[in-house]
Amino acid sequence: MSRPAGREPRRLTRWWRRRSLRTRLTVIAATAIAVSVFAAFQVASELLDWELRDTVEDQLRADSRVLATNAERAGPAQVQLPPYPGSGRLVRVILSDGSIRTPAGQPSLPPVSEQAGRVAQGESADLMESNDSDEEGYVIYTLRAGDGAVQVARVVDDGPINRFGFGMLLIGLLCVVGGALVGRTVARTGLTPIDRLTAAAVRVAHTRDLDADIPDEGGGEIRRLIQSINDMLAALRSSRRAQRLLAEDAAHELKTPLTSLRLNVELLIRLDRRGTLDSALPAESRTRLLNDLGAQVTELSTLVAELTDLARGDVSDESTEVLDLADVVVAAATRAGSRAPDIEVALDVTSVWVSGRPAALERAVLNLIDNAGKWSPADQPVQVRLRAEGASAVLEVDDAGPGIDAADVPRVFDRFYRADSARALPGSGLGLSIVQRVVDAHGGRATVARSARGGALLRVDLPAAGPPAPVARLTTGEDTEVR
Repeated sequence: MSRPAGREPRRLTRWWRRRSLRTRLTVIAATAIAVSVFAAFQVASELLDWELRDTVEDQLRADSRVLATNAERAGPAQVQLPPYPGSGRLVRVILSDGSIRTPAGQPSLPPVSEQAGRVAQGESADLMESNDSDEEGYVIYTLRAGDGAVQVARVVDDGPINRFGFGMLLIGLLCVVGGALVGRTVARTGLTPIDRLTAAAVRVAHTRDLDADIPDEGGGEIRRLIQSINDMLAALRSSRRAQRLLAEDAAHELKTPLTSLRLNVELLIRLDRRGTLDSALPAESRTRLLNDLGAQVTELSTLVAELTDLARGDVSDESTEVLDLADVVVAAATRAGSRAPDIEVALDVTSVWVSGRPAALERAVLNLIDNAGKWSPADQPVQVRLRAEGASAVLEVDDAGPGIDAADVPRVFDRFYRADSARALPGSGLGLSIVQRVVDAHGGRATVARSARGGALLRVDLPAAGPPAPVARLTTGEDTEVR
């Protein structure tokens, strides 16, 4: 059964791809040198052959002119032909009747060609021709002389070409071997940084140690590759550090509500087992305890939801759209009022269009209002202002509370960070961190300052967008526009 025609090339391709880069570079270098030597040999051989042939032809013309001069003086039939010396040129005289004369002892030449016969008959002045037989080849020059012609011939000598080819073969083999060695050395030297990169990657994979940077050496592409890998290791270190901090902070924040919840549940279980639940806990105390349990469960649920939202980062299935930020702010204020009816929110908003994710922006605004509500006195509302300022949408939320200490300002948006004065207040310390993440994801900026009322002023700047184009809607019998 014959093999498919394309199988061998594919097999060769697979074999080549399985070779190491050093082997491929060595083979490429040796092949390039071999091709170069072969091409140089071909060109040099042709040039040498042309040069030798030109020299032979010039010599034949010179010898023919001397012999033709003698033949014209004495006549082709009477010109004296010295005996053949045993080597060198071969001569022959062609008479007008087609007969020939040759020196004594001279080897026979190929028969007179038809073209040479025309020269002897005076139809042309001269002729240079080659006769390549299986045994010996001749270069024969025919020149008109008197009423006949003279011929001078030389045996084609391939010895110089053969010796030159043999020399070039030896030189080519040496060059190929040397090129392979040089290619191997260059590949080994050039790939040394790659070997270090490979060793570093293997070490990181086995030890999970991301702290050791790869030495920045080499140049060009190698240096850029090393810098890119070092940047990647730095990003991985930062990500792992953030994950560790998140896990540690989450464990710390979950410990307090879980401990309180566990103690209260254990108390109820112990009293119920003793049968003294009703006597030990009056209805009022039982109601208060159950309310505490509900509040702790709510706090845990909120904390878990905020942790989940924070851990997801920018991953969200919500699509970006052009929206009126005023609608988002009003919706967030409504939610804040339903969650904490004792918090009064004073709105001063104007329509400003932005490009963003509605739910994420509403969550950020809600966190800002919740944070201000914790600090604002009962008789002082949380003020929420929204306006356009240049190419930005500016949202400000301030309260009339004690404000934020200067030492706490740099860490206001850190995860789980809570000022000493806020330890007794409910919350997880994640609300403003979520605000920071949402604002960053929308290309904005979140800052904190002191408000005119003495409390905290949290400001969010988002890039403004143009309002969406009107959408045409068909009604009965006419076209209208919904703006």
